[in-house]
Amino acid sequence: MKKTLVAAVAISLSTFALTSCGSDDAASGSDGSDDVKITMGFAQVGAESGWRTANTKSIQESAADAGIDLKFTDAQGKQENQIQAIRSYIQQKVDVIAFSPVVETGFDAVLQEAKAANIPVILTDRAVDADPSLYKTFLGSDFVVEGEKAGQWLVDNAKDSDVNGDGTINVVQLEGTTGAAPAIDRAEGFADKIKADDSIEVTASQTGDFTRDGGKQVMESFLQSDDSIDVVFAHNDDMGLGAIEAIEAAGLEPGKDIKIITIDAVKDGMTALSEGKINYIVECNPLLGPQLMDLAQQVIDGEEVPARVLTEESAFDQAQAKDVLADRQY
Repeated sequence: MKKTLVAAVAISLSTFALTSCGSDDAASGSDGSDDVKITMGFAQVGAESGWRTANTKSIQESAADAGIDLKFTDAQGKQENQIQAIRSYIQQKVDVIAFSPVVETGFDAVLQEAKAANIPVILTDRAVDADPSLYKTFLGSDFVVEGEKAGQWLVDNAKDSDVNGDGTINVVQLEGTTGAAPAIDRAEGFADKIKADDSIEVTASQTGDFTRDGGKQVMESFLQSDDSIDVVFAHNDDMGLGAIEAIEAAGLEPGKDIKIITIDAVKDGMTALSEGKINYIVECNPLLGPQLMDLAQQVIDGEEVPARVLTEESAFDQAQAKDVLADRQY
């Protein structure tokens, strides 16, 4: 039976099971067609950055393109809001639930509830520290590898990064949200790579909560307490852009007086990179929508899906940013 997705109200998985077994009534739409109706509940982290805005847009547009009825919730960076949204989706008997976890822990109970209701769950962008049997797959980046790429660039460019010329490279780190998978993994990957050079040391590390304002405030604090900073490693572009504001306000030149490494490669970050205000950006692709909709269809169809689905990503220096900036989609 041909299954073409159309926007519609939610139906339960049990109804879908009847459809798959050939029930003409369940298979037919209100117009008597053979279209299957699928509803997805998606609980987004929030709108904390340009990356997240692009991610949300990708999911919403891809759902519309696929004909999926998307029930969308913005958790505003609060885990309790996200759990409440997921429980609401369970009560509404959606066909599939997807979410990008605010933090790694604390989702066990609600995931158990979804499993008991026979509603499959797909993790996007971020992982959880929970029994893998409670979700079908995790779609997203390898955050450890992203941190490793950032650290390797610093090791490879250590000589030029000793801005103060004292033989040591003083790094300050702007962390993402405390307890969030990207913050934990990017810090781990970065730390692992810089071990190769004893002259590189992270002397201060504090959360900027993945926001531009947070990055600016933390960087202002770092500058007030330390006049020997060589490098800023920001866990995302927005915090890096906030750091640029703080550095310029202090009368220093970002990218020259203080080197800056960030992760994401959103358009604002890439623009700053092309201008030399950022020195290196590791890409984290937010356009997960098409892959998510494909995975949802496969899961609903009862197909086996990989436990981990990675996104394709790159990294950029100033020259590379100039080459691709005009065609950047986010």
